[in-house]
Amino acid sequence: MSVATALVALAADGQWLDNPAIKEAFWPSVWQTLAMTAWATVITVVIGTPLGLFLVSTARGGLTPNRVANQILGFIVNVGRSIPFIILLIAILPFTRFVVGTTLGWKAAVVPLSVGAIPFFARLVETNVRGVSAGKIEAAHMMGASRWEIMFGVQVREALPALIDSVTVLAVTLIGYSAIAGVLGGGGLGQLAMNYGYNRFQGDVMLVSVVGIVIIVQIVQVVGDMLSRLVDHR
Repeated sequence: MSVATALVALAADGQWLDNPAIKEAFWPSVWQTLAMTAWATVITVVIGTPLGLFLVSTARGGLTPNRVANQILGFIVNVGRSIPFIILLIAILPFTRFVVGTTLGWKAAVVPLSVGAIPFFARLVETNVRGVSAGKIEAAHMMGASRWEIMFGVQVREALPALIDSVTVLAVTLIGYSAIAGVLGGGGLGQLAMNYGYNRFQGDVMLVSVVGIVIIVQIVQVVGDMLSRLVDHR
């Protein structure tokens, strides 16, 4: 039976509405998924954006070329991107407990989500900013703009539509990671699907959890695309 067929059968049956797990835990799980994704996205953007800009600035031909600094940061970012999320989540449990006082719940899940996503987003920022026309940077140099003015007034501004697209990709990726965190006690729809859908063999809970995640992803993608088009004046 395909997923679509299962969804149609589930909707037609109607008994899933009486499932206590769905009635009592679904909306709190949705809120937890949104909360951990939102916080992790904000933290990742705040830290990952400067890292990406630093990678561009210190590269050959950048605003402040520094080969050693660029290679060191690049190595750290590559290592961070190479670690599978589920391994990272388990490996930094002591750090998570130190930061939030626990390793369970959606607040604890924000820590590994952010740590895992920062290197990924830094590379996205680097790629987006590298796509800015060199002619516009040279023109800003000739007009006497400072390095900070060029970085934020030219590079970030010109790359803004692509950066918003990258934030959208980041948020969608974190929603998927949040489901993995939920399986290990991180709360959200992932934990709901694990506790009831898998452990208690309640297929209706599993399907509703999956549909919830799909809907959230679709909403995030639509909003991200709209914002990207709004700031794109090309």
